[in-house]
Amino acid sequence: MSNQLVWRERYNIGVDFIDREHKKLFSILNKLLAAGKEGEKSRWACQEGIKYFKDHAMKHFSEEEAYMASIHYIGYDTHRRLHDNFRKKMLPALEKELKQTAYSEDAVSHFLGVCSGWLIGHTLTEDHAIVEKKASKWEALLPENEQTVMEHTILKLLSDLFQLDARVISECYGGERFGKGIYYRLNYENKNGERWEIMLVFEEKLIIKTIGSMIDTDANTVDAMMMNATRFTAQQFVNCVSKQFPSAELFEMKEENLLTYDQFQRAFERQQPQFSLLFDTQKGYFAYCVTAPHLVQDDNETPIVAENAMEEVKKYVEKKKTSKKKKILIVDDSELVREAMKRLFGLEYEVTPASSGLAAIRCITLNRPDLILLDYEMPVCDGSQVLEMIRAEEDFADIPVFFLTGRVDKETVKKVIALKPTGYLVKTQNMSEIKKGIDNYFAGKKA
Repeated sequence: MSNQLVWRERYNIGVDFIDREHKKLFSILNKLLAAGKEGEKSRWACQEGIKYFKDHAMKHFSEEEAYMASIHYIGYDTHRRLHDNFRKKMLPALEKELKQTAYSEDAVSHFLGVCSGWLIGHTLTEDHAIVEKKASKWEALLPENEQTVMEHTILKLLSDLFQLDARVISECYGGERFGKGIYYRLNYENKNGERWEIMLVFEEKLIIKTIGSMIDTDANTVDAMMMNATRFTAQQFVNCVSKQFPSAELFEMKEENLLTYDQFQRAFERQQPQFSLLFDTQKGYFAYCVTAPHLVQDDNETPIVAENAMEEVKKYVEKKKTSKKKKILIVDDSELVREAMKRLFGLEYEVTPASSGLAAIRCITLNRPDLILLDYEMPVCDGSQVLEMIRAEEDFADIPVFFLTGRVDKETVKKVIALKPTGYLVKTQNMSEIKKGIDNYFAGKKA
């Protein structure tokens, strides 16, 4: 597996020293990716290389922050907070894993995957915003002292109420799907008509292992009774968190909703989070997101009120139980392609988009698909490398993979066929033909 980062022209932001340092970070990661294939002999090289990468990244962050300050960049504070999240949380967590596993191949691979993905994403979004003067999605994050209070409060409540030894995974959770999720939204309003929207995301197994055990049920899926217990527990949980913020006392709960993932994603993407925290509780993932919805247009989800509460909860639970849609993971670095595929398959299939090979591996781990539509040409990890990683994992090896390619030249087709995917489809085909190819595959499996 070549696993090399490929520098693209679009990564340049037009500031010479920043572009030069980005290329240098790519180069260091490429050397580490090469060293990681050399087995036991690579351990010392990886240790030294990772230390060099960390030192160089810290130096680059400092120089980039100095540049932003010199040009009076309006997004400086937000950008620096994203740097801090990487250097103070993500890197230490990755280093801890490396040391605990004596620099195992899996830990090194995890380190390189996270760092590569973060570097690509940060370069294409936040770093470009420096010169394009774009508003950052994270511009509305509340001050760091409030962020810290929120994190500590939630961690303490998870420990006190549920005996969970949780840890913060990210202070910038972007709304990604993890496992089978329950999406619960609470709207609070003050007398001026301003609202807080709080969205809690629970992995189903977390509810079963906490709420389920507390009400002494043997259910292995979330039922209506467990869902109602979760609703009222979540409301009390939010009230306990809000007590740490004096202004919250002026807000009253006005509405609650149970959302599908698509509804949650739409609501999340159209707003700028004030807090967006992702936790690993050791028994399942949990996200706590706070936004200010009075700044944007409302959705039209059905509110839960006293008169319809039982009916809405039962409908939500039954809908999740009876959903037999096949799950398709769409992996493509083009947002246009991902959206087109989502529209094409969305009515008949449960579609999850992933923008890179690295994101795909995470999606497969958290929410195993029934089929993967995989772009053949992508940065960082191309389609052939992603396919190789999937087949290397015993739990994933039998997932059918169709390549999606924009090239039909003889040489490309030969390379695609040689990798022995389940099938391949051409992006320039009529969209109905692409869907027909996947429909026929599932029909054949059923037969």
